[in-house]
Amino acid sequence: MRIRTWVLGLVGITAVGATFAQERGYWSATSSAAKSITGDLSFAPDKITINFSTFTLAQIRMLKPNEKQLLFPDAGAGTGNLYRVQIPGDKKLLHKNTLCAGDETDWVVTWVSGKQMNVAMFSGGSIPALTPDALANGQRLCGTYLYSR
Repeated sequence: MRIRTWVLGLVGITAVGATFAQERGYWSATSSAAKSITGDLSFAPDKITINFSTFTLAQIRMLKPNEKQLLFPDAGAGTGNLYRVQIPGDKKLLHKNTLCAGDETDWVVTWVSGKQMNVAMFSGGSIPALTPDALANGQRLCGTYLYSR
């Protein structure tokens, strides 16, 4: 019984690691918003780098398919995650742009499908509610961006 529990735990850890592995690495800005605000970005196990500035990143949970459909309806099949991050509101990126109009960026949501990654950024201290009502009522969504490899 102990071996079975250990094997199931190892499979669970591997599944979470494999999900993150899709985001790991360098991504080129593809959408006009990404090209004008963030530029290219990269993911490491506990960091995100945006325009040569690195910020600590913590994976909170995997994204559910219905949440992906709300945020990224045009994205194909894949996997995604919700991350906690702290990017100061006054952090200037490309062309002196900020991510959340002067508010701290607290959450990053990703969805990787093939060689494309969709990213949404949110402000606010509590986990964003990724529901139709919350998103329709201005759920602290700062912007969405598209990147490719």
